[in-house]
Amino acid sequence: MREAVEKAGRSLVRDFNEVENLQVSIKGPGDFVSKADTKAEDIIISVLEKARPDIGFLAEESAFDGDTMRPLWIIDPLDGTTNFLHGIPHFAISIALSEGNRLVAGMIYDPIKDECFFAEDKKGAYLNDRLIHPSKRNKPAEAVFATGIPFIGKPMLRYKSFIDQISGFIPHTAGVRRFGAAALDLAYVACGRYDGFWEEGLYIWDIAAGILIMREAGGMVSDLSGKRINHWQASQQKEILASNVDLHNFMVDALSKK
Repeated sequence: MREAVEKAGRSLVRDFNEVENLQVSIKGPGDFVSKADTKAEDIIISVLEKARPDIGFLAEESAFDGDTMRPLWIIDPLDGTTNFLHGIPHFAISIALSEGNRLVAGMIYDPIKDECFFAEDKKGAYLNDRLIHPSKRNKPAEAVFATGIPFIGKPMLRYKSFIDQISGFIPHTAGVRRFGAAALDLAYVACGRYDGFWEEGLYIWDIAAGILIMREAGGMVSDLSGKRINHWQASQQKEILASNVDLHNFMVDALSKK
């Protein structure tokens, strides 16, 4: 996994430095795909397939046969595509290894900062070579949260729901951030940079690695109502809440008031 993300990361950084020259196609309103994206995915699949030809793939830019019970690499070759295409240096590669309903390994790599967040089942979570844990903050007034904001093409109900959600946080917290890369948002909660994160409308490749990294770091992962989820359920519900242990109930309560 490390070889795959580092090799793909070098390719992304080269393309990021020439982002204005990339050929970009639109695959949906506000949802872009570039040659850099598909090239990175090809690199990752090539490295992983050579190492473990017995494992299948579920990747953002590739077709999938729907068999979620066999071992699978779950790949997002470029999380934060809009940031990338606007020259904003905040994006990541996300890879998880899934065996049925169990996440075995997860890795989120930020090639700009050369930060690699990773975890294995029951072996802890790490940032490069350092063991990580969520923050210990227990007062919302001292906490910073992250979220995603609905954009063009999303149902009107999503916009209204989001306004209600964020209204439960703004009066009570030290701030809410929107950096545009859900995988990194989860990694940042896992290492204590954020105290919590929530978002709706995500896909399995956005969150699979982050779920395992969060849990192995000692954090809480649930749906917005506080119920425990596995990665397949999260992708079906298209929502996730991640936090340190002390602020989980606050986040659930704040979101329930929408």
